Amino acid sequence: MTAAGIARLAGVGRAAVSNWRRRHDDFPKPVGGSDTSPTYELSAVERWLREQGKLPSVPLYERLWQRADSHPAGVPAALRVAGSMLMLLREDPRLAISYSAASDDELARRLPAELESALAARFGPGHPVRLPERLDDAVPLLRTTAKFAEDVGPAQTYEFLFGRYLDANPRQFVLTPPGPAELMAALAGELPGSVLDPACGSGALLRASPARRSVYAQEIDPELASLTALRLAMAADPGVGIRVRTGDALREDAFGELTVDTVLCHPPFNDRNWGHDELGYDARWEYGFPARTESELAWLQHALAHVREGGSVVMLMPPAVASRRSGRRVRADLLRRGALRAVVALPAGAAPPHGLPLHLWVLRKPDPEHRPPADLLLFDAAGMPGAGPDKAPWFAVSTAVLDAWTAFDRHGAPANQPGVSRVLPVIELLDDDVDVTPARHLPPAAAEGGAAALESVREQLTHTLRRTADIAPAPSATGEPARWPTTTVGELARAGALLMRAGGGGSAPAEESAGPRAVLTEHDVIAGGGPTGVLPPARPEGPAEEPVLVEEGDVVVPVLGGGAVARVVDATAAGAALGRNVYLLRPDTAALDPWFLAGFLRGTANNRQASSFATTSTRLDVRRLQVPRLPLADQKRYGDRFRTLAAFEGTLRQATQLGEQLVQGLYDGLTDGTVRPG
Repeated sequence: MTAAGIARLAGVGRAAVSNWRRRHDDFPKPVGGSDTSPTYELSAVERWLREQGKLPSVPLYERLWQRADSHPAGVPAALRVAGSMLMLLREDPRLAISYSAASDDELARRLPAELESALAARFGPGHPVRLPERLDDAVPLLRTTAKFAEDVGPAQTYEFLFGRYLDANPRQFVLTPPGPAELMAALAGELPGSVLDPACGSGALLRASPARRSVYAQEIDPELASLTALRLAMAADPGVGIRVRTGDALREDAFGELTVDTVLCHPPFNDRNWGHDELGYDARWEYGFPARTESELAWLQHALAHVREGGSVVMLMPPAVASRRSGRRVRADLLRRGALRAVVALPAGAAPPHGLPLHLWVLRKPDPEHRPPADLLLFDAAGMPGAGPDKAPWFAVSTAVLDAWTAFDRHGAPANQPGVSRVLPVIELLDDDVDVTPARHLPPAAAEGGAAALESVREQLTHTLRRTADIAPAPSATGEPARWPTTTVGELARAGALLMRAGGGGSAPAEESAGPRAVLTEHDVIAGGGPTGVLPPARPEGPAEEPVLVEEGDVVVPVLGGGAVARVVDATAAGAALGRNVYLLRPDTAALDPWFLAGFLRGTANNRQASSFATTSTRLDVRRLQVPRLPLADQKRYGDRFRTLAAFEGTLRQATQLGEQLVQGLYDGLTDGTVRPG
């Protein structure tokens, strides 16, 4: 286990573990890793922590993960063994009693044959899940796994372990988030009999589209393929066939002549080594041989080659594929033959890479006996109301996309929404560029209300500017720099004068019916707006984590970016969950005035001395921020002044927003003709 694992086990920060290593000669010696990231034996660490009185009551789920994390062969090997046993327990729960009664030696000798037999029956010959001949090293892990599964079930236990593994290696895997995965499955249509993902990754798309008969998947990473196979087996009904194979699907297609009802795929992006030189005469290039720079169009044609006539293909694509000149011939043939049915531009941040507004391409395998469809649906979620800094929540985006697609697919003519969606005749796209980027073909939304609405904005701006001038605070008489005694936020927290919590965890309860809970993000705190984030829904696996909810009068402080920002929560944000990279300070109002606290936390010198600098960012250590020791009456005098400054700042912000709205509205109105010059 690593130092981070020891910190989680003991319930302390990593700095405390570093101190223990330096100060205690009897601290366990590293058994692996490197000088900068050593690893330790779990049993030795637990023994030392217990002897030092530093081992709190460890939750079973944390102990389970530590068993997996410290497995001698690595976490993937641990998850293969644990997942195989959980799959067996899911199919026959009575085995749990037999395994618990067996000795360690009997379990290590007996399980490999039983697990191998179950794996072959579930996945067929050639499956990717490889197990050792004996399981002596894995017995403690297996016993802890079985005990945890008694409470939450085998499927949820494996999902917890697999999720922790993915979370611990964020740069190793490109994951499709649940929201886009569910949207892609819904766009594919009714529950398929068979479904394929030729670049399955962690299996998110296949879990979102449960098949009635068969699930097929291929993954180039052997370790990930084995773990995903077990994940899919846990999620599917016992009667559904699961076939997962390892390899590069473009170069080594594991499923040959297979045709399925649906193909879902989030392919590798911008891969110039996809096999262009070797695959020049491949029969899959029915719509044209993709250029070396068009790997995504190679994956798209691979998917169409594996779907039956009339079957659906939904692909997650980078936006450049819609317009690159090197791909225009393939795009033109997809349009002429009616294979491409819709292009949906998602808002930036919906899926990795998060800086790009990725596209969803919806395709149908053409039936040569029917005339190709004459229209294409284009949808741009960035044009939806609320997009931008205050972007529309994902559930609103998903619902709008599905409504437009369903109307188009069933009736062929959904209502066009300026700036959002349009049904365009294919013939209009077959020009020299064959550009299917939605935003380039959607008429902009007209300025709502025209000149009359802009006049109303102008009046609001005039009123706001007058108010800004009226409430602009004047500095009082200057004096010498104060020499009052100070304390820190950390000391105030230890003394009980305030409660300090970090944001970013938690999920919405599954039974919550009032809609998604709002999240106050670091952007919201900096911009002074209401909460714009949405708390993710609770996952059925693993322990539930309660979010930190803000209350009126709390002080919230973002910790990244190096700016001096602190905000007192008002009624508009109360009840929201606290987002990542934001700290909550809840003062005891009998000892500490919240406006006084927030005001002094915003001091430039205060922030400078409490900041640390990494290679690419600045991080604020909230505990080191300083506050003067003043009587409550004096605190309230300062607090009133800081409240006045906050009101002035809010009015300035409102004036800026109104001014920008008026300027852009006039530009748009003059250019679209709704406003005349003069």
